[in-house]
Amino acid sequence: MTSLRMFVNGQAMSGGELNGALAGGRFLGEARTAAKYRFYSVRDEFPGLHPDVTGGCSVPGELYEVDYELLRERLLPNEPAELELSVIEMADGSGSLCMRLRDDQLDAEGVVDISAAGGWRAHLATTGRAS
Repeated sequence: MTSLRMFVNGQAMSGGELNGALAGGRFLGEARTAAKYRFYSVRDEFPGLHPDVTGGCSVPGELYEVDYELLRERLLPNEPAELELSVIEMADGSGSLCMRLRDDQLDAEGVVDISAAGGWRAHLATTGRAS
């Protein structure tokens, strides 16, 4: 079995409503991206990571080890159309798969930069919603 690393930063994190899609994967721990990304809320329904090497920040989340079948059959089908699979740089310089906000969604209605919030859970706390 070939395993991949998958960074999640929204509802697929521990306790989130999509975390069950990672059942069978191995939780590797909390992690952060390199400081090369902006973090967005899409209608306060889910977050989106997007590269920004000039003014980016480090985004918190969780790292999982998954196989292609889990990724293909359980995780990706649950992802919103506004996101796409990408490879990102982690704070330690390693790489990981991650869902990122599509370029054409940056200016879409309901997309707000929440980079300063400190992550998805912190953002939800400011809105009164739990993760």
